[in-house]
Amino acid sequence: MDGAPADMIVVMISALAAAISFMAFALPLLNRNDRKERYQSIIQKRRKDLFEQTRNKVAAQEEKSIAAGESMATFFKAEKLLGEMGEKVRDQMLQAGIRSPSAPIKYIAARILLPVFFMLLAMVFISASEREISASMTILILLGAVFVGYKLPALLIKNQILKRTEEINLSFPDALDMMLICVQGGIGLEQTVSRIADEIAEHSETLAEELGILSAEMAMLNDRRAALQDFARRVGSGAAKSFATALIQAEQYGTSVSQAMRVMSEELRDMRMQEAERKAASLPPKLTVPMIAFFLPVLFVVIIGPAVLQALDKL
Repeated sequence: MDGAPADMIVVMISALAAAISFMAFALPLLNRNDRKERYQSIIQKRRKDLFEQTRNKVAAQEEKSIAAGESMATFFKAEKLLGEMGEKVRDQMLQAGIRSPSAPIKYIAARILLPVFFMLLAMVFISASEREISASMTILILLGAVFVGYKLPALLIKNQILKRTEEINLSFPDALDMMLICVQGGIGLEQTVSRIADEIAEHSETLAEELGILSAEMAMLNDRRAALQDFARRVGSGAAKSFATALIQAEQYGTSVSQAMRVMSEELRDMRMQEAERKAASLPPKLTVPMIAFFLPVLFVVIIGPAVLQALDKL
């Protein structure tokens, strides 16, 4: 009778361990499928937008009138309203992965409204405080709240851009190697970009999305150069600009695309290695302060502690 509960506990623990092992094996596969579905949905949306733009252009030429979809109408309204600043903000939104046509307007509205909101919030806290706050400190707090509200959207967008750029720069040399193999095998550039976008989706969802959009634009648009320039502007990283520039020059001057990809892949690998060496070289200075603040006091306690205790006992 005493052995039955023990056997039941062993069976339950074994079943729980088996379930955890199955989840650990199945969750990466489910996440991989989710990534591919998101990537495919973004590409299909971009193809649909390009098709709508092309159809609207044809209708405008035939009917001599402007006919655009809802997204294009919003895009042109934003362009007219924002001007050059809107162009810069749109580039930042694209580099951060935000493709909504109304994103620049929302971003600028956030930079206008958040300082006012933060200032009102600071005034509420100051008025609710029981301690008396001087006028100079009140002005300083309000100015700090306005500054934080103004800089917060830009900081969030900048962090998102840096995150995406780092991911793209890390995976782009491997993607170029696969592109080189496809091009040398006789596959066209559009099919190569589309194929590599599918292959790289498991490792870098961001790069897969951008390459998929590039393949859609190259297939739907007549101007390959415009598609490459849009890819460089949308990604914003040095690797993407080098890739677009090399392919544009290869097409313009009739040079070998495979040779350009090979040279570019070697350069990007060297840049990635230099970045890794730079981070490794900057690690010791960054560890100096934590070692002084956390390790040395504990070390002193371990070394000097017994001697201090013995001295106290003798006294």
